[in-house]
Amino acid sequence: AENGFIHSLFDVIPTGILETKLDETVSLVCKYEDEPDEELVWKRNDALVSLKDENKKGLSRVCITPIDYEDNEVTFTCQLGKNSTVRAFVTLNVTYPPSLSGSEDVSVEEESVFALQCDIGANPPVTSVTWEMNGTAVDVLAGGFTISTGAFTSRLTADSTEKNLHENTYQCSAVSPMYGTHSKVFHVTVTAKTMKFPLMPMIAGLVVVCLTTLLAIVSRWKKITKVQWHALVKMFLSSSHICTEL
Repeated sequence: AENGFIHSLFDVIPTGILETKLDETVSLVCKYEDEPDEELVWKRNDALVSLKDENKKGLSRVCITPIDYEDNEVTFTCQLGKNSTVRAFVTLNVTYPPSLSGSEDVSVEEESVFALQCDIGANPPVTSVTWEMNGTAVDVLAGGFTISTGAFTSRLTADSTEKNLHENTYQCSAVSPMYGTHSKVFHVTVTAKTMKFPLMPMIAGLVVVCLTTLLAIVSRWKKITKVQWHALVKMFLSSSHICTEL
């Protein structure tokens, strides 16, 4: 770029790419040599970077810490405030391994869908992914398994879980050309199938029973009331007749 350059504490390759890693700190320095009092502007991609007044004239610094996944492939541009054609830029290349480590206890119910997942997203991308069961390669046919691997995840699945087939220890391993092999272990326990009652049909059935009972009570009450009323009327008429004779 004319009359300006970006310098960093890390090596920038000729293509303008700055190699860095997760959790590191990157310090970028921009200097305009011809006129030290000229105001400088920084951009993160297309967004302006907020700078203090004392960090705008002639020599300007931007610090990115800690480096995160979101910083990968971000371009920082330093340019003159009065002339955006005078500028220099650098693009961050954040390298990181797949986030595979440790172990996890997994409980799966019999006859339910069996599914294990590994996060294999990495930069540079992993070159291979393998699944093992009890120390040997997973036999997809014997276990009824399906392995599906994309850019960011790898999944080991089966349509229906069986205790004698699927209660085992599994390991997912991904190979990074920069960071080597990373693995995660899954200890799978298969539990007995539990009876599941459909809630809505049960509620509907209870409502019907309650309404039927209520209607029966109301109907019975009406009959009882009617009989009592007729009895009272008959008694009244009988009493009136006796009084007339007297």
